[in-house]
Amino acid sequence: MKNSLSEIFNKDRNITIGAIHFAPLFGYKDFPGYEVILKNSLEDLTAFQGGGVDGVIIENNYDIPHKIFVEKEIVNMMTRLGKEIKKKAKVPVGVSVLWNDYKSALLIAKSIGAEFIRVPVFVDSVRTSYGDIFADPKSVLKYRKKIGAENVAVFTDIHVKHAEMLESKSIEESAQKAMKFGSDALIVTGKWTGDAPDLKDLEAVRNTIEGFPILVGSGADSSNVKKLLQYANGTIVSTSLKEGNVKKNETNVKSWQQRINKDKVKLFMER
Repeated sequence: MKNSLSEIFNKDRNITIGAIHFAPLFGYKDFPGYEVILKNSLEDLTAFQGGGVDGVIIENNYDIPHKIFVEKEIVNMMTRLGKEIKKKAKVPVGVSVLWNDYKSALLIAKSIGAEFIRVPVFVDSVRTSYGDIFADPKSVLKYRKKIGAENVAVFTDIHVKHAEMLESKSIEESAQKAMKFGSDALIVTGKWTGDAPDLKDLEAVRNTIEGFPILVGSGADSSNVKKLLQYANGTIVSTSLKEGNVKKNETNVKSWQQRINKDKVKLFMER
């Protein structure tokens, strides 16, 4: 069985991918300017790498309200920022374009030399605050081939957070279907940002897919990561490693001004 995690990270267990959340990008409220976004992003990269993560993923997390597909200006800015981050990165880099813009993610990844992307909707059709999104896994892989990005791994969510399933399907069925249609690793989340997946769901997926790679996509922190890694190969983490407290009325739990704390990263990695 091909294991993209081993190929990308040179290991297949206890993998930590730090998410670099861009401040609001061009055209969004509170856009602070390119230079501020780059400075903040490089600070987060330094903290993640200083704490010992295995990879990072860039994401337009604070472009609220999200759109299923983003404008050309967002792609251009994420590509520009991504190139600068890739230059400084000593670890593999991934791309996530919210809410489900896999074409833009693949284009950016190919342009900057990133190793993987995240696709929230792959085999599960869902309803979100930004519209209904219908699963089309064949189109994802067809587009990857069309632009010559077959070397970019596709990590895919199942029963993704911030969404309501439009079809009756167990998480085990979604896992099997994602494997069948060419996912390189499955991402299991809780219900929202900062919410860890149910251990029973993780265990069920692990028992269903045996050795296929699983990543926890939300809610991992230093207090629960050991339990989560009983079933998962790794985690994608950011919010719990940011400085300061939870912000009231903040959709993403913490604000874009809060930086990644290297000491929190170190503690997470030790655990």
